[in-house]
Amino acid sequence: MRSSFHLILTSILVLTSFSLFSQENEPKASDTIAKIQELQQGAYQSILIQELDNVVPKLLEAKNLANAIEDARQKSIVSTTLAYFYYSIYSYNLASTECSKAIGYIKDEPNSKELGIAYSLYGLISLKTNNKENAERYLENADRIFQTLNDEVELAKVTYKKGLFALENNNVQVALNYFAASLSVFESENIPFYEATANRFLAKCLIIIPTENEEEKERNINRAKNSIERAFELSRNNRYLKIEADCYKTASDIAFLQNNTEEAYTSLRIHIDKKDELEEIHAAVLSKNLDFESNNEELIAKIALQQSDLEEQQKSITMNRFTTGLSVALIIILSLLTLSLFKNNNLRAKANNLLQDKNDELLIAKERAEKASIAKAQFLSTITHELRTPMYAVTGLTHLLLEEKPREDQIEHLNSLKFSGEYLLSLINNILDLNKLEANKVELEKKSFSLKKRVEDVLIALKKSALDKNNKLMLEYDEGIPPKLIGDPVVLSQVLINLVGNSVKFTENGKITLVVKKLSQTDRSVLLHFEIQDNGVGITLKKQKAIFESFTQGSVQINRKFGGTGLGLSIVRNLLHLMDSKVHLESEIGKGSKFWFDIKLNISDEKPDSLVSNSQLSLKDLGALENLNVLVVEDNKINQMITKKILEKNKIICAVADNGEDAVKMVKENHYDLILMDIHMPGISGIEATQQIKEFKKDIPVIALTAVTIDENLDDFYKAGFNEIIPKPFKTEEFFEKIYRTLQSQKV
Repeated sequence: MRSSFHLILTSILVLTSFSLFSQENEPKASDTIAKIQELQQGAYQSILIQELDNVVPKLLEAKNLANAIEDARQKSIVSTTLAYFYYSIYSYNLASTECSKAIGYIKDEPNSKELGIAYSLYGLISLKTNNKENAERYLENADRIFQTLNDEVELAKVTYKKGLFALENNNVQVALNYFAASLSVFESENIPFYEATANRFLAKCLIIIPTENEEEKERNINRAKNSIERAFELSRNNRYLKIEADCYKTASDIAFLQNNTEEAYTSLRIHIDKKDELEEIHAAVLSKNLDFESNNEELIAKIALQQSDLEEQQKSITMNRFTTGLSVALIIILSLLTLSLFKNNNLRAKANNLLQDKNDELLIAKERAEKASIAKAQFLSTITHELRTPMYAVTGLTHLLLEEKPREDQIEHLNSLKFSGEYLLSLINNILDLNKLEANKVELEKKSFSLKKRVEDVLIALKKSALDKNNKLMLEYDEGIPPKLIGDPVVLSQVLINLVGNSVKFTENGKITLVVKKLSQTDRSVLLHFEIQDNGVGITLKKQKAIFESFTQGSVQINRKFGGTGLGLSIVRNLLHLMDSKVHLESEIGKGSKFWFDIKLNISDEKPDSLVSNSQLSLKDLGALENLNVLVVEDNKINQMITKKILEKNKIICAVADNGEDAVKMVKENHYDLILMDIHMPGISGIEATQQIKEFKKDIPVIALTAVTIDENLDDFYKAGFNEIIPKPFKTEEFFEKIYRTLQSQKV
């Protein structure tokens, strides 16, 4: 039996070897395709650097090879490249004809990359022949194909061409957004040709976009200079002669705007000379290669006549080989089927054992992941707490120095230090907030508040950031919304600050609109719709899927260009989840983004005037704190000094205790109107010290002045006897406001 099997197998090998031997002298289709691609790529690179003499011969050779193997894709690629050649030498009619051929070859493959590239080029050609309707349609078709294929690079090229379309239609802001959006992809993917030309058009948009004042105009000119310098650098390094010539024209326009007429004239002269030189090259190459193409087609016709006889002979040979091959294949299939049945049981047993091992490994990996998550949360909690202590010194000392009438030349440095400190504090707070959300440590408050006041405060807080980027903040508020609602105003403010702040960050020379409107209302509740819309750079479909994840941004280049940590939108998603809501996103590259969410809030019975104002303390209120006797309990010497100076600067009498034991002793022996208590101290903690003090002085108000961590529940502070909590570092205005409110509440 075994010897028979060996005999069959030997026969199969002999027949197979014979079949392979008979075909080994035939050229392989894969080799032909490789040759076509080599010729096409060589021609394309020659077009980019304007070395045009051999472009058409290479492409015609590639076309002949593609015709010989009847490969529609290769035909389309070659015709598209030939169309691009004609486009580059301004022969738009020839380019249109060749591009139509490229589309015709693969029109039955509606989602192929080759069809998308042909559509994209045809849109550009249509724009040059002033057929704007066709241009828009073909660019949208290309965009749809590359969205389906999730091809970010080709999408960026279409986005760039949409920018050209918008610029042609005088939609400068839209064009600016398109160029900026595509540029980030070209930079990250290292595509120097498109990066150079996108920078050139970005510069052009920046100098023609309308501005409201001279400062804004100067800022745009400086950005344009940076972009055109980058375009010059790329075009010279890569020998992109056409782009370099165009860059001189834009450089001339920039110099003219800066009243540098000599430089403007020099750049314009160079531009004209280089354009004339290129046009002469184009005319010569076009004449030469049209003759070549004509002669080549006559040669093709002669070859076609001789080819028909060969095809008849080839059909007969092919049929014989097909019959032999089919017989061999049937024998091989039967042999392999027998062998596979024999091995199937052994493989199944091994697979079961392997699955069991993998399950055990997954359980171990799950346990490790859970431990790692806990360790990460604890580490971030510890590090944010430790960072807050020196940050308190930075922000506190900066405030004191600004209050001490510094010299004019020192004020700018101190303001920069203050801004940096506030930025670092924001980052620390974001990390702590995210950690709390992931650990389910955040609880929503239910208090009465004015929604309109909260929304206006958010826009006021972001006004400076918006002005720095020449943006306008707009509010559309539905006056039918009840004046007082019940919910967590701090959490809602945090959501809006993150969403509006995100739009501000990714928009320049644009508009951000916050819309708040009522969807429905009952006797006890109201359903509200919040919408934040901008006309910034936009977000690709690929990035939209991940943008709400922690530490995620559009790309490394986006992080470098716009800054940030990628935490804001993750915090938004988690906070809205707590409020039984969900954030939604619509965005289009170059046109902007829209975030929205719906939320239900209860209606408050309180009248608008019955609530205590949340505004900052008046001078009269601040004066009521003079001669107040305050005990500061703090183990850190620098923090002691800062808190004491801030209090004494406002005529408040201040005593200091280094730890909890000393604080209890000092309260027993002296009278204090208020205690500011740190939590984490050597010996007994601030919570224990407060509990002991409350045993013999129940009415004394105690405020926790501490860097709150993820493990600390704010309810525990109130249960221990604290009247208020001030997280370190704090803003001085909020510090005194909470002290004042606490004392007022204690009197009541």
